[in-house]
Amino acid sequence: MNQVLKRSEVPAEHRWNLEDMFKNQEAWNKEFQEVQSELKEVARFQGKLSDASAIKECFDLEDQISQKTERLYVYANMKHHEDMADPTYQALSDKATKLSVQTGEATSFISPEILSLSDEQLQKLVKTPELSSYKRTLEEMIRQKQHVLSKAEEALMAQVGNMSQAPSTIFGMLNNADLKFPKVKNEKGEEVELTHGRYIQFLESRNQSVRKQAFETMYATYAKQKNTIASTLSANVTKNIFYAKARKYPSVLEMSLFGDNIDKEVYTNLIDAVHEALPLMYRYMELRKKLLKVNELHMYDLFAPLVEEFDMDITYDQAKQTVKESLKPLGQDYLNVLQRGFDNSWIDIYENEGKRNGAYSWGAYGTHPYVLLNHKDNLNSMFTLAHEMGHALHSYLSDENQPYRYAQYTIFLAEVASTLNEALLMDYLLKRTTDPKEKMYLLTYYMDQFRTTVFRQTMFAEFEKIIHEKAEQGESLTPQLLSKVYYDLNVLYYGKDMIVDQDIEMEWARIPHFYNSFYVYKYATGFSAATSFAKQILDEGAPAVDRYLGFLKSGGSDYSINILKRAGVDMSTPEPIKQAMSVFKDLLGQMEELAK
Repeated sequence: MNQVLKRSEVPAEHRWNLEDMFKNQEAWNKEFQEVQSELKEVARFQGKLSDASAIKECFDLEDQISQKTERLYVYANMKHHEDMADPTYQALSDKATKLSVQTGEATSFISPEILSLSDEQLQKLVKTPELSSYKRTLEEMIRQKQHVLSKAEEALMAQVGNMSQAPSTIFGMLNNADLKFPKVKNEKGEEVELTHGRYIQFLESRNQSVRKQAFETMYATYAKQKNTIASTLSANVTKNIFYAKARKYPSVLEMSLFGDNIDKEVYTNLIDAVHEALPLMYRYMELRKKLLKVNELHMYDLFAPLVEEFDMDITYDQAKQTVKESLKPLGQDYLNVLQRGFDNSWIDIYENEGKRNGAYSWGAYGTHPYVLLNHKDNLNSMFTLAHEMGHALHSYLSDENQPYRYAQYTIFLAEVASTLNEALLMDYLLKRTTDPKEKMYLLTYYMDQFRTTVFRQTMFAEFEKIIHEKAEQGESLTPQLLSKVYYDLNVLYYGKDMIVDQDIEMEWARIPHFYNSFYVYKYATGFSAATSFAKQILDEGAPAVDRYLGFLKSGGSDYSINILKRAGVDMSTPEPIKQAMSVFKDLLGQMEELAK
């Protein structure tokens, strides 16, 4: 696939089949009309949500509307993603977005009205047989009730909502639009403007002086704006503290974890377990230094390639076959669904003009999931296929086994199924290869995933925890304080074989995730849970597979921690992190052996 085709030229066998969702535009329009008339129905429940039968009828209608709205929205956006320049589907996407907003507005009275009932009335409703299918919804409402304010206060909080976006919006504008980076020299000695996108490419250069120059230029540029960016980040933390106090949470961290009903210990266990495993990270840095043949290992050497360029040419058909082989440990039932996805146009495979970049798995309840790829014939694209099909099968099995309301799983769980598939694929490739070069290439790929997903994201998570605690104790988040905290964490995480360059103290200034507070830890817990599952599946076989499939079928029918625990991964203990670290240790041993 060398030339990029227009959408109309893409052969049918390379496209997803969205007709499984809506036969044609007429069918979409018909369902759109249905939702609009059903939305008018919702209003008749206002002021009547005190007895079980009215609540059941209202919930039933809400589910019906919500399911249709979701399907309309997903279809319109997926058509839009086929060719982002096509005005027809830009308009359809806008139309579906507006409908989603209308649906939200029309049903917004339901929760507050039910929550205005007394605790006694609510407990009675939970026990009412007529509402048994909505028991979890009602229990969750009761759990949230202590943090819901009066009607007038909630209206005020809604108005504050727009202002609360300011720190994130200002940072986004500064970071993406206003910050301009100087030019740096590439390997050929040509002057090239540094950009966010090119920065990682420079850090992956084989030439250390190119890496050094890009690194120093990047952070010198941020250092010039350090007062502004520190004020922006500090404003974001202040906003979080305001919400935590207003909604009566003991801390911002506990407020952030409350939605998923996750104990603070899950967060602190992650940090403690990673601290315990830091000697492995130091060993990996020592090995990096040896493989790069440098006298000093610097922060800008972290992305430098450790092996000679190793081209793995993998066609889409080979990628499918290899992924299928590697997932055999998950059993025939799983493979049958995977094959159904391959055979029945769930996947939009190659790039075409105007197509959205990247990859995702998406869909709506009631139809199978879909996967968007922009496949290139390389190793990365094969891992992307395994990853996205992990999401797709998680959604498929959740939808098949759960009612609409409880099928959607949380972000805390989302990355587990996709990362597990990658872990099994990696295990399969490592066991099969006989070429030491290929093996080293694969090991490096996997070790860097560990480093960036578990160690680095945990370091970010620890940084967020420290700065919020300092602000909650009344300390001022000056650029000097933020830089010192960040620098000290780098020294702790990378060890004595790493020269922790002073410039790295400014890295906090370029991380957009810090404006979506206490989120990044989910990357590390998800990766650890998946690695733990993979280890159990490969060690135990069938019993572990049954537990894992049970996890995939659970959707959002219980709290994330409980769903994982039943499947054999208890994130309330440090055990899964320790299991993941034992895999990291094993991989490190294999690399050290090859490097002799």
